[in-house]
Amino acid sequence: MDIWELVKYMFLGILQGFTEPIPVSSSGHVLLARHWFGIEVEGLSFEILVNFASLLAVLLIYRSDLIHIANYSLKFIQTKDIKYKKDFMFVVYLLIATIPAAILGITLEDYISELFNENDVRMIGVALIITGIALWFIRNLRGKKNDQNITLLDAVIVGLAQAIALIPGISRSGATIVAALARGWKQDTAMRFSFFLYIPISVGVMVFGITDMINEPNIETRIIPYTLAFLGALIASYFSLKWFMGIMQRGNLIIFTVYCLIVGTVVLLF
Repeated sequence: MDIWELVKYMFLGILQGFTEPIPVSSSGHVLLARHWFGIEVEGLSFEILVNFASLLAVLLIYRSDLIHIANYSLKFIQTKDIKYKKDFMFVVYLLIATIPAAILGITLEDYISELFNENDVRMIGVALIITGIALWFIRNLRGKKNDQNITLLDAVIVGLAQAIALIPGISRSGATIVAALARGWKQDTAMRFSFFLYIPISVGVMVFGITDMINEPNIETRIIPYTLAFLGALIASYFSLKWFMGIMQRGNLIIFTVYCLIVGTVVLLF
């Protein structure tokens, strides 16, 4: 394993990790990087590991909220006390919102992978432009709905938005936050729901991909580069999510609009 192999794995890990939380599409950026720099990464283990690294970053940052929601949901199941119902329903709506992406991911995974690949990045450019336009439309929205005001229809719409984000170039966090803000959610509620929604999807990817990882030939030869990519993705995701949380508080989503429009246009032109 030469130095270039280590560098490319770490570079892709950091790139995926940094772009996962922010609304610019991590999958689109990784495919663009592989196309423009001629980087080949064998097997699915790499994608599974870096996504798991981003999941750990989300769990670390939101650990207090997650523990709170889990405890209160269990208390509602045990006591049926109305004061715990808000947190229980939040979990229920998360599960409902997970269904569209889970179904489409299982049924259309091969088709999407064939349509959007590193050999034809024009569609990724189009998708990035669509992401930028969507972010522009909601850039000034300040909703009033918090956790207890979320409805079944809200959960379904946000879940459908996440399903659309299976297309590389359509940001998962961007699509779900856009949908939530369009439904009148507060920004902090939209962001929490979006990243909590990432948890079951990421766990599902791990569960369905574990067999591929175990059976991947010569995986022992890639332990070092995979470890570097994992650590790079974990650190990058952590600080990127922290940065994005500050941007959401200040309402500066316009910077991602401009970025997506510029990169999408460059992809189409060059």
